[in-house]
Amino acid sequence: MVERDISPKDTTPGPVAPLPYAFAKRHSVLILDGAAPEVMVALRDDADPAVLTEVRRHAGRAIAVRFLPTKEFEARLGETYGSGGIDSGVMSGELEGAADLGALSDGIPDAADLLDTNDDAPVIRLINGILAEAIRRGASDIHVEPFETALVVRLRVDGVLTEALRLPAKVAPLVTSRIKVMARLDIAERRIPQDGRIGLTLGGRQLDVRVSTLPARGGERVVMRILDKEQAELGLGDLGLPSDLLAHFAEAITEPNGIILVTGPTGSGKTTTLYSGLRMLNDGQRNVLTVEDPVEYAVDGIGQTQVNTKVGMSFAAGLRAILRQDPDVVMVGEIRDHETAEIAVQASLTGHLVLSTVHTNDAVGAITRLRDLGVEPFLLASSLRLVMAQRLVRALCQACAQPHSASAAEAAPLGLDTETTIYVAKGCNQCGGSGFRGRVGIFEMIRVDQSLRDLMLAGADEGVIARHVFSRMPNLSSSARRLVMEGRTTVAEAVRILRKDSTTEPENAPVGA
Repeated sequence: MVERDISPKDTTPGPVAPLPYAFAKRHSVLILDGAAPEVMVALRDDADPAVLTEVRRHAGRAIAVRFLPTKEFEARLGETYGSGGIDSGVMSGELEGAADLGALSDGIPDAADLLDTNDDAPVIRLINGILAEAIRRGASDIHVEPFETALVVRLRVDGVLTEALRLPAKVAPLVTSRIKVMARLDIAERRIPQDGRIGLTLGGRQLDVRVSTLPARGGERVVMRILDKEQAELGLGDLGLPSDLLAHFAEAITEPNGIILVTGPTGSGKTTTLYSGLRMLNDGQRNVLTVEDPVEYAVDGIGQTQVNTKVGMSFAAGLRAILRQDPDVVMVGEIRDHETAEIAVQASLTGHLVLSTVHTNDAVGAITRLRDLGVEPFLLASSLRLVMAQRLVRALCQACAQPHSASAAEAAPLGLDTETTIYVAKGCNQCGGSGFRGRVGIFEMIRVDQSLRDLMLAGADEGVIARHVFSRMPNLSSSARRLVMEGRTTVAEAVRILRKDSTTEPENAPVGA
């Protein structure tokens, strides 16, 4: 006799498997929640609804549809299919038996989609996994560092490097060569530094990866800087400037001529700020030209020129050339020598608006820097319109930040009162245990007026200019103090990004904007 199971069956439907990535991307459809009784499906608002019939067949039960705008849909697509991590144990075993790299250069498209690859070669999956993980975490740079005992991959997230992967040292040549192939560099040349670029997409999100190689004792070090093209689309209002500083910047950017400078260390967001200004000016009625090293973001409607010192194309040579192209607005990537400074000043005096950066610690330092480069004080006073210094500090995760009464040691660096309520980083699942999520800017600004011009003509030193300017405007230290008191960052973060003597406030300096 055949026994039959007559126990009650569990009729609860199981979760629906995700759609294949290629299908989801091609038809602009995505399963958001496959465990719900009615499967939640996202459809891009301009997609063909007929595809829902196939999704219904795949789900095997009723579906509910949400229509998403293109930008939001592409973000969700990247999050859904790009959330997998990288397993160092699995990759170590697979890479040790990897084949030679001869075939890796075949068929690499101009902008490969990290989520849409049918190549199962371990080294290819590893590189794709590293890039996808870096983008998912919001990393700005990927460091691939070969040592005698290991190959270490570190990610710079919110300005801080953290180790993401450690592999056997023997796989370093495989990984380095694959990256060089993707960047179209010479894989046979290991003795000299090389620079290249990789065009990528992640679920429809356009990315540009700048690749730099450097010979080292353990092999070639590789640093990849991830440039998100969406950053080039930020408007002035997206920069996080306080309202009064934003008004000053918007006013200066619309002047017909003069020089606007943004200063700060590498990675402080200077280029993003300048591009936000250029986007405002790129209205089709102006000829906007740039000379950069390198061109970080491609922007339609703006003429962008790459510096190439090997053939004599320096900032000065490029600036001199584009001034013969009938420009209205000129952006120079950096003023670093007397010749560039002199041409920039002359361009501003002859009816051009010039935007540029200078590497100084603060806004006042930019004025003395230009004087040190040989710009006459009377020319500087006539041409300079605005100088802005900026830094980026890690922002506290608002889900886990804890209030805390400041001790004397914590209060002293920023001039806070003891027992002032500040916030400290704790760490949770939302911030990956770091206590921080994203970064926020702090700014100081000098708007050149007649009284400041008089000081510049008189050759006033930095201290005199700082006391004059920051008696009315917030400086970097007071801007950082405001963020700490608002619970947006920590005292340690604020002190970390400020130079030691910037914590001394001018008399009557305002706390913030």
